[in-house]
Amino acid sequence: MNEINYNSMTEQELRQEIANLRERSRKAEQLGIVNEFAVYERKALMAEAYLVDLDTIIPGEMYRITGSPGDFFQVDYLKGRFAWGHRLGSDRFEEALPVSILQPMKVGK
Repeated sequence: MNEINYNSMTEQELRQEIANLRERSRKAEQLGIVNEFAVYERKALMAEAYLVDLDTIIPGEMYRITGSPGDFFQVDYLKGRFAWGHRLGSDRFEEALPVSILQPMKVGK
């Protein structure tokens, strides 16, 4: 499989790639191919990270984690398309999450 450089894609190309990856993911899930499903889901999350304005992810702020209700993530710093920090209530183990799965705490207010 050819590796795709998301950084060089236009917004429209990224959105098309995300749609293609989601479709492949859906088909893999229907066929019960769990590892392929997971790969396509992760690739889609990474492609989505290139649609995020990095200025909206602020070090020191707390964010909700998409798909993980009740989990919160404090961003320490950004590196590439990943936010490095720790989950609230953890033993402060540092981890990196794609910026595409971080949602502001103040949604709807």
